[in-house]
Amino acid sequence: MSASNGAADRTPDVDELRNEIRQTRAELGETVQALAAKADVKARAKETAEQTKQRLLESAQQAKEKVRGQASHAAQTALQATGKVRGQASQAAQSALSSAQDAGVSARRNPVPWASVAAAGVALVVVLLVVRGRRR
Repeated sequence: MSASNGAADRTPDVDELRNEIRQTRAELGETVQALAAKADVKARAKETAEQTKQRLLESAQQAKEKVRGQASHAAQTALQATGKVRGQASQAAQSALSSAQDAGVSARRNPVPWASVAAAGVALVVVLLVVRGRRR
């Protein structure tokens, strides 16, 4: 019985050793994989390139949104300026029209100054013709 007791005592130790070996192999496998990943320069370069690409895409998107916002603001400012200029042009046209109408009404009410201007113009033409005729 003592021989069987000795074998029984040894079995748990062997099982424990086998479990420890399995665990050590698993840990060793994980360590090897981690070292292989660090040693895989090509994969690390791809990962770094992908991260850089993502950062650049995000930066480009932010820049695009910023430009769109600035363009929208510029368009609104241009529309406001156009409206302001149109309003000023309309006011100037109304003012000119009003002045022309006032001048027409004034000329109809008092034709003598306009007749005097016309007579002075005719007299000037006659004087120029006479002076020109004497030079020949």
